[in-house]
Amino acid sequence: MVEKKKREVAVSEQFTEDLKSVYEYGEEIFGAASAKSFVSEIYSKIWSLDQTWAHYPECRHLPTKDQIYRNIILGSYLVIYRVNNDHILVLRILHGHSSITKIKGSRKIQ
Repeated sequence: MVEKKKREVAVSEQFTEDLKSVYEYGEEIFGAASAKSFVSEIYSKIWSLDQTWAHYPECRHLPTKDQIYRNIILGSYLVIYRVNNDHILVLRILHGHSSITKIKGSRKIQ
């Protein structure tokens, strides 16, 4: 059984870069207001991970015995995070049509 204690949440540099791309794409397609709203929703989900991290499933593309890689699905996007003993690191936000190789590359993010 997974221990459900509160953990500190941090984001990787790669996540920050990915989020900029998500915003730019959203702004171009849907407008600035919608893009800002979506980014706000993303941040709301990730900053609540300190208490809700165990509610989300293991990332099926990154299976491990301890289920340390988990994901949140937001619209067409997959937010991948890694659970450690004392913190959670949000690794990437990728479009659902991303290649499996790109998703598996998330393991290497520090």
